[in-house]
Amino acid sequence: MTKNNTYRFLLSGGGTGGHIFPAVSIAREIRRRLPEAEILFAGAEGKMEMQRVPEAGFPIEGLPIAGLQRRLTWKNLLLPWKIGKSMKRAFEIIDRFRPHAVIGTGGYASAPVAWAAQFKGIPVFLQEQNAYPGLTNRFLARKARKVFTAYPAAARYFPASKVVLTGNPVRPELSEPLPPRRESLAAFGWEDDSLPVVLILGGSLGSAAINRFTADMVRAYGERLPFRLLWQTGKLYYERYKDLENDRVRIVPFIGEMDKAYGAASVIVSRAGAGTLSELALAGKPVILIPSVNVAEDHQTKNARALAEEGAAVLLPEKEGERLFDELQSLLGDPARMERLGARIRRHARPSATKAIVDAIFRELGIDA
Repeated sequence: MTKNNTYRFLLSGGGTGGHIFPAVSIAREIRRRLPEAEILFAGAEGKMEMQRVPEAGFPIEGLPIAGLQRRLTWKNLLLPWKIGKSMKRAFEIIDRFRPHAVIGTGGYASAPVAWAAQFKGIPVFLQEQNAYPGLTNRFLARKARKVFTAYPAAARYFPASKVVLTGNPVRPELSEPLPPRRESLAAFGWEDDSLPVVLILGGSLGSAAINRFTADMVRAYGERLPFRLLWQTGKLYYERYKDLENDRVRIVPFIGEMDKAYGAASVIVSRAGAGTLSELALAGKPVILIPSVNVAEDHQTKNARALAEEGAAVLLPEKEGERLFDELQSLLGDPARMERLGARIRRHARPSATKAIVDAIFRELGIDA
């Protein structure tokens, strides 16, 4: 302990919202229970965590780390230099901040920080969102104190004595009942609830395919759409599609108030990343999943198929995305089916995941809070 009896926690993970939001949720739960705790994040320079983490109220330091590109590119030649420089900076951060624990939530930014902490003998805790773990967490697990998983299938990739099944942390506001529908609609400029609302999500960075299917739909029907669209494009695609907005279509690069977005939605169209599915389960709304095919082991398709087979979601393969409008029309015209889908996906909700993770970390550190 320090002279002022303050615990210090260093969190790292990023690149996508699936890694960032769990880390932020854990940090908020630590701060709620230990208001005097010092919390610092480390992330990849130029990635979305450098904006999202300060917006959540936490300081962050950047590392010049980058991931290996799967295609042939000169950028891969710089990777050894970036790894070396990131390791040096990770050691500098740890020596200066002197954390009592490091918490990694995956993504290549967490590797140098967690490895440096393990080298220094500092307790490292890992949180794995997917049933098929990422390379970073599999590499770090051997020397980790605990590994918190969201799916039982992930356990076989880690030392059995270290695995704790908790579910995925989600943003705190999503653990509470959703705001009333009229309040949620008003947040996006709609004053009446005469039409159903379709919420379009392509992940925190956006989806080229989902945006393309949505744009085709909007161009075909314009203001004659039989429903409203709340369309999150992702910042990379916003400029391309922003001019398609009309009275029935709201287009934004990123949605900050996701609780109100879910509260407004009648149906949700989404990718099938593990973190997103954890949120969708809490929202309890009917969902059409269009899994990304550009992910390791095609894990999004596996996620989506598992839900679809038990009637908890509609699976629409990306190669069949031109059927999105027809699928929406069919679903919105069948209220009983919508109710069944919402109820069945809600069975997967784990609203206490963040608390369970922090409980376990505090037990390991001997913290009574």
